[in-house]
Amino acid sequence: MYLATTGRRGAPPAPTGARRRVSATVLALGTVSLVTDVSSEMVTAVLPLYLVIGLGLTPLQFGFLDGLCTGATALVRLLGGHAADRGGHHKRIAGIGYALSACSRLGLLLAGGATGWTATALAADRLGKGIRTAPRDALITLDSPPDALGRAFGVHRAMDTTGALLGPLAAFALLWATADAYDAVFVVSFCTGLLGVLLLVVLVPGGRRAADGAPAGPPTARRALLAPLRAPALRRVTLAAALLGAATVGDAFLYLLLQHRTHLAATWFPFLPLGAAAAYLLLAVPAGRLADRIGRRRPFLYGHGTLLLAMALLLAPVPDAVLLAGVPVLLGAFYAATDGVLMALTGPLLPAARRASGLAAVQTAQALAKVAAAAGFGAAWTLWGPTAALLLALGGLAAALGCAGRLLPSDPPRERKPS
Repeated sequence: MYLATTGRRGAPPAPTGARRRVSATVLALGTVSLVTDVSSEMVTAVLPLYLVIGLGLTPLQFGFLDGLCTGATALVRLLGGHAADRGGHHKRIAGIGYALSACSRLGLLLAGGATGWTATALAADRLGKGIRTAPRDALITLDSPPDALGRAFGVHRAMDTTGALLGPLAAFALLWATADAYDAVFVVSFCTGLLGVLLLVVLVPGGRRAADGAPAGPPTARRALLAPLRAPALRRVTLAAALLGAATVGDAFLYLLLQHRTHLAATWFPFLPLGAAAAYLLLAVPAGRLADRIGRRRPFLYGHGTLLLAMALLLAPVPDAVLLAGVPVLLGAFYAATDGVLMALTGPLLPAARRASGLAAVQTAQALAKVAAAAGFGAAWTLWGPTAALLLALGGLAAALGCAGRLLPSDPPRERKPS
């Protein structure tokens, strides 16, 4: 259904006809993300189990560690986006991030269970993700027509999620074949990550990406790290994303809550992300197309509503089978309607010369808010138990949704096409 067009630089004109094509750059970046997500999700699928059960960390320690690693990416996101805009070398900056994440798997292997070294390796992985995300998403916006950004991000996120679906399966197969040897998971993850870096070098077009008529040159005051936030519309989007991020319960905690509620055997724990990944894979492209058709504001808010339903379901007196099926599906729908849609909503608000910097500012605000959310939820779970912590998070997300609905700018009117 999705065929690559020529991979020339700059935003291609919007194609006519019932079906649009995504650019070759979007498909190449999707392939890189697919392979990289196989690598990262192999580790992510077993990490909560490895840290909480294997190393004996409390939920408070796990929440603090997860939040600290996420917070370490904040400044790096801004620097990565700024460096990509300043030199126009989006591919090069993204490649550095992919390579750093791949090498972090070796850090987990060499840590040997030491909490400090494990935290350092996790921080390196998050730093790599922080460096690469804004330049990669900027490449997608620069190579796609503005009225088809939802579809472009949907295709990319669907390919990315295919890797997220395969990663836990590979992790489970390795743990089963090696009698729970986590080292084997880390080694295979490292090799797969290196393959993703190689594919980026070979498949993604290189060269400088600068705004038309605005050559990428040395940094000026207008290209400062927070310069994109001078636009009122972008400030409102950034604040809304931060409020919603501060009320979001992370995937790892939701899976731990599922395991706690259903008493799921540890052997089956790596399978929990599969339902979310499958739902995300199926819904990413339809959610992107819907966002292109009706505007990106409403799908973004409705997506957070599905997360609200997932949290409420964990509190409902329902059978374990309903929980194990419903919560991952709702979580996947949440990501399908929010992840790429937020970038598609933000991209048109930014000039091409500051596209990566602006996307990085929104992502940074969201990441910092999730630091507080992870630490706060872990502390509430440790002090008052999982039920009280979930109730607090439920109320916080409902309030954040109300505020975000007022903050997000209205979608611009769509031009009617001649028949």
